[in-house]
Amino acid sequence: MVEFRWHGRGGQGAWTASELLARTALDEGKFIQSFPEFGPERMGAPVTAFTRISTEPIRLHCAIYDPDVVIVLDNTLLKTVPVTAGLNRDEDCLIVNSNEEPAVLKKNLNVVKGKVWTVPATEIAIRILGSPITNTALLGVVAKATNIVSLEGIHKTLQNKFRPDLAEKNYAVIQEAFKEAKLS
Repeated sequence: MVEFRWHGRGGQGAWTASELLARTALDEGKFIQSFPEFGPERMGAPVTAFTRISTEPIRLHCAIYDPDVVIVLDNTLLKTVPVTAGLNRDEDCLIVNSNEEPAVLKKNLNVVKGKVWTVPATEIAIRILGSPITNTALLGVVAKATNIVSLEGIHKTLQNKFRPDLAEKNYAVIQEAFKEAKLS
């Protein structure tokens, strides 16, 4: 089983990205869970979403405290939310919407084990969508970093969820983020 924890702010689409990842994995024959964790937060408040993907039925029904992959949609959360909590294995992965080099971010966050990926998701989203909604860009990096789902599968999921023009623009964002992602 691979466990993902998404960090974003209300309105940025962390839960939507979690659902898109889960739906793609389900369509590709895997077992999935996707759920948010939030209270009475408002637009802009920190939110967390979770995704589990497995080749076997999933019997856990709880938050994810030791994720394999953490995705951060808004890098301002790095200063206020313990996003690296639970990342303690060499194979763990942190994916951040950031213009910083991954090695610099890894050092600044004191990430001792695991991989750090960065991508300028906000710039990509603004350039292609005309909006700073970064969730699909980060989904592209998840696909690259984990190989848990295919880009073609994500494309199909987008086509089933969004109207055609929006699906294609979001897929262009995903492809660009996939290309521009950097690994330390």
